[in-house]
Amino acid sequence: MILIDGEQAGCIDAADRGLAYGDGLFETMAVRNGRVLALEAHLARFTRDAARLGLEPPSPAALERDFARLGIAEAERAVVKLILTRGSGGRGYRPPSPASPRRITSVHAWPAPPDTDAPRLAWICRHPIGSNPATAGIKHLNRLDQVLASAEWPDANHVEGLMCDADGALVEATRSNVFLVHGETLVTPVLDRAGVAGVVRAAVLEHAARLGVPTEIRRVERAELDTADELFVTSSVLGVCSVSALSGATPRSLPRETLGAQLRSELAAAGTIA
Repeated sequence: MILIDGEQAGCIDAADRGLAYGDGLFETMAVRNGRVLALEAHLARFTRDAARLGLEPPSPAALERDFARLGIAEAERAVVKLILTRGSGGRGYRPPSPASPRRITSVHAWPAPPDTDAPRLAWICRHPIGSNPATAGIKHLNRLDQVLASAEWPDANHVEGLMCDADGALVEATRSNVFLVHGETLVTPVLDRAGVAGVVRAAVLEHAARLGVPTEIRRVERAELDTADELFVTSSVLGVCSVSALSGATPRSLPRETLGAQLRSELAAAGTIA
């Protein structure tokens, strides 16, 4: 089901700025046993990102009504998507003032689980991710880099594509954040020039600190993937997904997961991931 400003609908105004210019942002949330996981963290991030774009976020009451109408309370497992655009504004990039933001909420089936016996592969995307410090970290609607990178998807055995910037630094995956383990140290790319600051990424960092795991948030060179002891990606839908092998010009297998499995258990127990 899709709701537009709280009403069931299947189409949107052709003049909507989210459609025309990618002028907006979105949030993807997991539902388990009738509850949106990490809802408070998702809405806090959504509110911060909306403020950075100069958008008024929907009220908690409006979202509560939407979730009720979408039947979230009856869903065992599902995915909820929330989109906020600047609304309709006609031609031209200049934002309308005042704007009339448009809220789109929808519920979707939980994706089929991967084969647990098959290797979880990742590849290095040829298409680079664009850099812009002004929008770094925001889950905005401009996803063309991710679309073009995902067009490279080798086959169903691959769970993710890892994206670097134009200088060759690792940033994120097409739909998730990336973590490497070097020895006992957890490393994730700094997102000051590109990438999405994911809710599960933040939770991983928080739990790692609580467990006393040495952690580095910094620029990560592409070559570090060739020496990592462990690699995993994180998102609300993927959870904490360990990568068992990298494919491409220099394929290599990664050691059996250890820290990733521990963090997955921690986040599942805390109700952050399904």
